[in-house]
Formats: sequence, structure tokens, C-alpha cells
Amino acid sequence: MKRKRGPSAYSDEFRREAVRLVESGKGDVVQVAKDLGMHPQSLRNWLRMAARQRAGASTPSRVLLEEENRRLRRENERLKEERDILKKATAFFARDER
Repeated sequence: MKRKRGPSAYSDEFRREAVRLVESGKGDVVQVAKDLGMHPQSLRNWLRMAARQRAGASTPSRVLLEEENRRLRRENERLKEERDILKKATAFFARDER
């Protein structure tokens, strides 16, 4: 009877390499898993996770762009307020000097 391995049984580098072997056509999932001494379903799960990560790779950049856009809008509003205050102060001091 085989001992069940936990989630940390394989390093991230090992997982990436196993996925790369299947995706590069070095063999099918069952053959690569057999060569690596692991269960094919684990490799299938890793392939699915890698595909999800690639599909979601654009999402974080979009979130970062939206966050940057919000930050710039807030900064723009603050700068407009500062400009308006300076305009009023300039008009006040210019009127005071006459």
C-alpha cells in the first residue's frame, strides 16, 4: 500500500517542469507521470492550474491599471484644489498690494 503524499511532496520547480514536459509534447500525461513516478491525476491538476494561471495572467495587470487610474484621478482632484487655492491667494494678495 502506497503512502499518500501531501501537497508539499513536490517542489514548484518540479511541478513546472512536469507541466512543461507534457505541453512540449515529450509525452502524454500518463507517460510523463509514470516516468516521474507520480499519479497522472496530479499532473492533470497541475496542467489545469497552469492553464488557469495563464488565462488569468491578464487580470492582475487590468486590476493594477484600474488601481493606478483611481490613484491618478484622486491626485488630479487634489492638484485642481491646490491650483484653485493658489489662484484665490494670488488674487487676494494682488488686490491687497494696490
